[in-house]
Amino acid sequence: MKRRIVMSMLAGATLLASTLLGAAPAQSADVPAEFGTDWHDPVTAAPPIEKPSGRSCQVTLAEAQFRDFTPYRGAYVPPKGCGDRWSKVVLRLDGKVKGRQYDRLGYLHVGGVEILRTSTPEPSPDGIAWSVEKDVTRYSDTFRHEQDVEMLIGNVVDDTYTGVIDVKVTLTFYAGRPAAAPDRVLTLGEGSTLTTPRNSERIVAEVYATGSGGGCDEFWYLAVPDKAPYSCQADGGPYREVQITVDGQLAGIAAPFPHVWTGGWSNPFLWYVVPGPRAFDVKPIEYDLTPFAGLLNDGRPHRVDVSVVGVPEGQSGWSAPVDVLVWQDAKSDRVTGKLTVHKAGDLANSSTYTAGSPERVDTDAGHRLTVAGYVDTSHGRVTTTVNRSLANTSKHMWTDGENTDTLDATWTDDESVTVDGRGPSRTTATHRTYTMDGSITIGTDDRLRTVLSLGDRAVVAESAGGRRTVRSRLDDTVSGDASWTLNVPRDQRHAVGTTSERYRLYGSGGCYDRTLTAVQGVLTEDRSGC
Repeated sequence: MKRRIVMSMLAGATLLASTLLGAAPAQSADVPAEFGTDWHDPVTAAPPIEKPSGRSCQVTLAEAQFRDFTPYRGAYVPPKGCGDRWSKVVLRLDGKVKGRQYDRLGYLHVGGVEILRTSTPEPSPDGIAWSVEKDVTRYSDTFRHEQDVEMLIGNVVDDTYTGVIDVKVTLTFYAGRPAAAPDRVLTLGEGSTLTTPRNSERIVAEVYATGSGGGCDEFWYLAVPDKAPYSCQADGGPYREVQITVDGQLAGIAAPFPHVWTGGWSNPFLWYVVPGPRAFDVKPIEYDLTPFAGLLNDGRPHRVDVSVVGVPEGQSGWSAPVDVLVWQDAKSDRVTGKLTVHKAGDLANSSTYTAGSPERVDTDAGHRLTVAGYVDTSHGRVTTTVNRSLANTSKHMWTDGENTDTLDATWTDDESVTVDGRGPSRTTATHRTYTMDGSITIGTDDRLRTVLSLGDRAVVAESAGGRRTVRSRLDDTVSGDASWTLNVPRDQRHAVGTTSERYRLYGSGGCYDRTLTAVQGVLTEDRSGC
């Protein structure tokens, strides 16, 4: 593929976790022969946020138009009339934009805590509107106090890129029996330090890790070793791993999700109506740091760092803000403990270049980490053991000039967290699989075609005393095929494209299954059923 085209399509991505609200079922409509000047508002097949019945209160967090890189700054005041403990808190972002604009990325902070990270759709000339919802109940501790608010969706508006991004964000608080949210929500202090309450008995770090901001690491999964003749190079190839350390000691590893933003793979015509998985729902990576609680609870600040393995030295392009969720022992002023096991395997990373036609890079990489520790609480000694295992395989092939460029890649991230203490041993095992299988070809007639399939899958099993109690399976797959003509005026691109998404979630909690299909910007299928 011609990298200059990819760079121009992706350069707008500068970044925000959430669910894009579903539109009404597709109405019968004639499908045009090609894309016109308007198309259906963006929609994903993900399930809507369930909301409790009964009394609720709403607060506006931000209302702004983003034209440049100036953040919106405001103030948050807790709601009146719904108490200060809630059964659920739901964030909603309503956005609209029209004209011409790249995909943009942004964040929303309340009291310094990142509660939202999302990307934006690319607009039609006539304009689009979209809405995103997210369950933010876990940040309830932050919402109980007056806070500063900061939001930014970095944007460029000029004679060419005319789209002003207009957004409103609200929080809705639902009264009722309080949810089991963390007692404290912390951010890192000066010098990336963390000081936890001395009675912390469970500690979880959230990292909103995204390759973004333009440049090669916005599509890091296509990077090749330096000796390969390709426009995006990294000495170690495409393997990326997000690591978190405590006082310099490796505390957690994770595979980053291979996001494809709405201008990605040289073809916005794939994503105008149905975006790729998580494009509007940037989920944080979670690291259970409870084995380190005995160290962190000593009342002193400890350095917590996040880094991305594989990024060339001195190269920017990754954002990795950290929130820390803490559960406290209400019956103890001090919880002591100790890290008892720390086994980090060697990081394996083989990225082999084979010259020829096509050129080829094969990657096989992975890493393992086991940590365990105990805390002595008012209800006895509790030991937490975390095992995590990562793997990545990919086959990347391209021809001279990158006029044909293909990638077939799989990432797995297996994690188990076992808690031993009062009562039977409890284990939560999660098997995550991300897939990307696609190609870009540019013909002699300057016709660019992208065929791509993306998968976001996870199996979660919970057990107590060796007996399974809960099991769920997620399978979110988006596939598309779109073409357009390069180097001509916009009205001569003759763009066509079909994109489908099927989102399935089933297990102990029931079943959800929804399929969407869009053709030339018209939503032709919106079907649900299990």
